[in-house]
Amino acid sequence: MNAACPSVATNRLQQRATRHIFFVAGLGMASWAPLIPFVKTHLAIDEGTLGLLLFCIAAGAMLVMPLAGRGIARFGCKTLILSCAAIFCVVLPLMMLASSVWEMAAVLLVFGAANGLLDVSMNAQAVIVERESGQARMSGFHGFYSIGSVAGAGGVTLLLWAGLTPLQAIGLIVVLIALFTLAARGHLLARRVRDSGESGGTLQALSHPGVMFIAVLCFFVFMIEGAMLDWSAVFLHTERGLDKSHAGAGFTLYAIAVAVCRLYGDRLVNAHGRQRMLMLGGACASLGLLLVVAVDLPGVALAGFVLTGIGLSNIVPILFTAAGNQPGVASSFALSAVTLIGYTGLLSGPALIGVVARHWSLTAAFSAGIVIMLLICASARRIARHGAG
Repeated sequence: MNAACPSVATNRLQQRATRHIFFVAGLGMASWAPLIPFVKTHLAIDEGTLGLLLFCIAAGAMLVMPLAGRGIARFGCKTLILSCAAIFCVVLPLMMLASSVWEMAAVLLVFGAANGLLDVSMNAQAVIVERESGQARMSGFHGFYSIGSVAGAGGVTLLLWAGLTPLQAIGLIVVLIALFTLAARGHLLARRVRDSGESGGTLQALSHPGVMFIAVLCFFVFMIEGAMLDWSAVFLHTERGLDKSHAGAGFTLYAIAVAVCRLYGDRLVNAHGRQRMLMLGGACASLGLLLVVAVDLPGVALAGFVLTGIGLSNIVPILFTAAGNQPGVASSFALSAVTLIGYTGLLSGPALIGVVARHWSLTAAFSAGIVIMLLICASARRIARHGAG
């Protein structure tokens, strides 16, 4: 280890801080999912209007993500992460207080901007900390995002079931966000570490065929993840007849499955290889989505969400690893490009699903995910070859 690298003890503290922030990101984003049916009812809007509102999250993120790299270079990961967490603490309660579609659109626009900036900055921190540790850490970091998702969706669902109002439930989530952010504050990175020989930029990285191929796959996979977050509760309520206070259970079970499998992700990839894990993951997710759309029973749909979570859990970390190993492209720019395109799918996908649901049905929208997962299976060999570097 050269003088520029932190000590082992310091790196472990940085890893812990990174896990805390990934937890905060998952907590803040997922706590919104069980509240969507309440917002839909409160504002008296249909699926199409809800889809347009959800697009505001995408628009906010897309406005700031192209500027994130420059922001990290100028201010460091720490400043951006802390600022985004503070914004979460303000806008989450405002979602429950908005009394019109226009007010909700403005709040969701800010929420999306904070989420997009936080995602890029925390992944930039994760890449640096992982590199300096000398070991694979990315699946574990993403696992803590999933744990945060479980805590957010499951916690809000339980609080609503216990009789708390949506505003009271989200208030408790805000307290947790503040506590975990403060705990991580001392070991967030205040500087940016460049790859040796780094040149070019995000758009130039997308001109690389391998990076573009992985980015497109990330777009579709993240779109399914967005559907799980924003539409699973609505699907279970409107298509399977679950009460609104219980409808968040679908995403909660999905998030639990993702979290558990991601915590063991690096170990599974080392044991079975990237190609096999991608094929098994795609097949498992396809089966899960088939159960969700084909069987008109709430219990079977919940089981389908679990299988979908198991299948999807390690696909994105594998795609990120492949992107970071592209020859002739700096890993920082490749990962930035893949994240940008992937989160375009995550944040704009729910709006597209709203359009499909309005003209056809939510069942038809969820069915498209089966085709996407079969595409992942068919692409497994090429992805594994790209990620071998």
